[in-house]
Amino acid sequence: MKRMARLGYASLILALACGWSAPGSADTPPWALFGTQETRSDNMSLFKKWTDAVERSTSEKTAREGSCQEGRMNTCHYKEWQAFVETLRGTRRITQLREINGWLNRARYITDPVNYGMDDYWASPGEFLEKNGDCEDYAIAKYMSLKQLGWPVVGMRVVAVQDLNLKAGHAILVVDLDGVLYLLDNQVREVVEANTVKHYNPMFSINESAWWRHKR
Repeated sequence: MKRMARLGYASLILALACGWSAPGSADTPPWALFGTQETRSDNMSLFKKWTDAVERSTSEKTAREGSCQEGRMNTCHYKEWQAFVETLRGTRRITQLREINGWLNRARYITDPVNYGMDDYWASPGEFLEKNGDCEDYAIAKYMSLKQLGWPVVGMRVVAVQDLNLKAGHAILVVDLDGVLYLLDNQVREVVEANTVKHYNPMFSINESAWWRHKR
């Protein structure tokens, strides 16, 4: 998780040289996430790991046939995930949040150096289902699961935070449901309202339309 902190601070330093739009401009009003002020930017070039993960998520196909009892990812696992998501179609949206959070939180936490031999890799859902993953991989898989159900991307953000209790970087998914922000977190079993969480300090948040710098 410490590498998430390095990623966040480095990105924010780079962003100081970029043009910012007015807070709350474009698609959504400001979220005031965890009591912060936010500034929006459309410059996604700083976040190639995120944009690459999104691209792989929207185009990935797993061609290797196999059984869902196998440990290695194959078409069965991928179809199992998609089938699970489809069972939630038409259910209450708060139910969708809770079920997706719980289902994906069953995955085992594994760091990127162990999984990929590198300090930082943002995985697609297929890669996450194959190899498990770390905090941003859970968040991306949840984001893409909700997107499959028709949730608008403007109401979802992967958020890089500093965990003030653990003094480490972390990543979560925050979702807007009827004006209330909900937190989907691999460290928290339940889906909770984001404003009830006091130990996260957000550095940046991102979706497919933009990214936001947060400061107190």
